[in-house]
Amino acid sequence: MFSSLKVREFRMYWISMFVSLLGSWVQSTAQSWLVFRLTQSAFLMGLVGFLSYLPVSLLSLAAGVYVDRSIKRNLLVMTQTMFALLALTLAFLVWTKTVQIWHVIAIAALNGFVLCFDAPARHSMIVELVGRQHLNNAIALNSAAFNSARILGPALAAVLIALIGTAGCFFVNAVSYLPVLAVLLRIKPFPAAERNGRATVLGDIRESFALIRGNRILLYLLGVAGLVSTFGVSYLVLMPIFAQGILNAGAIGLAYLMSASGLGALIGALNIARLKHDRSRLRVMHFSVIGFFLAAVLFSVSLNLLLSCAFLVLAGVGAAGSMSIVNAMLQTSVPDNHRGRIMGVFMTVFMGFIPFGSLLFGSLAQLFGAPSVIFFGGLISLAVYLPVARRFLAGESLLEAA
Repeated sequence: MFSSLKVREFRMYWISMFVSLLGSWVQSTAQSWLVFRLTQSAFLMGLVGFLSYLPVSLLSLAAGVYVDRSIKRNLLVMTQTMFALLALTLAFLVWTKTVQIWHVIAIAALNGFVLCFDAPARHSMIVELVGRQHLNNAIALNSAAFNSARILGPALAAVLIALIGTAGCFFVNAVSYLPVLAVLLRIKPFPAAERNGRATVLGDIRESFALIRGNRILLYLLGVAGLVSTFGVSYLVLMPIFAQGILNAGAIGLAYLMSASGLGALIGALNIARLKHDRSRLRVMHFSVIGFFLAAVLFSVSLNLLLSCAFLVLAGVGAAGSMSIVNAMLQTSVPDNHRGRIMGVFMTVFMGFIPFGSLLFGSLAQLFGAPSVIFFGGLISLAVYLPVARRFLAGESLLEAA
């Protein structure tokens, strides 16, 4: 389960990235609370989520080409520095009591622009640190680190909001980037992948699309990522409404809900780290997706904080388990010189669909209420997924039998 941590450079990178992710979740929770306190608007909460990921929707494909052409370590040094500066800016605005909702929206959009380059570079650099032998395990452990931060980050944010306010949370996030920057500067940079020197950005994108069109497994994996992200990640922007307006639990309740989702995601990611065969991964992914949507539907009708947390644990297991498998199988199914571009496509369908889901969920929640939106959204998503998965898995069984 932890074999990739035997590689020293990856172990240092993994620990430092966990610290950075912890700070990011502190900021995410504090930012969500700040928007809610400033506006009391579900629509504006959705709008902030929309603009946070809109650049990913528009630019990830081109960013993936740039990642393949770049030295990934150097690119990550730049992106992590930019994240730190943006966090410091938000901390200053809140500390001086000059923050307005448009400041939060603008900084969220800039963070999204940096994320276009940061996310595919982080994912595609893993193979440079651990090699193909440990790639599946390293991706699962990266997901485990992300989701461990989801458990601890919101709880830490709740404490920090009470002790030092939201400005302090944003400053803590800025400081959390220092360890990962120190580690990145110590890692030996790998040269960029070999490529045709006359290739254009559009040509490289077309080449990757041709690779995807010719591989039914890649198509299926990307479809699952798009569906889960559109519903699965977007509904998290409504958590403050459940914490305050439905469960009457305040900031502490928000921390419990977000941490419960993170706990489930950690369990799901660690479970995936032990899997070795693609057939078992596909089956686990199928049942993880179904379990996620069902748990989200049950969460939407719960009026008890403890029961809501239990359903979010189950939802986290399903969402993280399925996405860890998608990420690992995508990276092991493509050549090295396509990895950055394929991760750019993955970011487009996984994170790039989030802004539209966030805006849609925020708008519908404003009209019909958050519980109704999650209830019917989960059922509709399940109705879309099941027939597609049934046809794909039946085809895989026929291929295996042949």
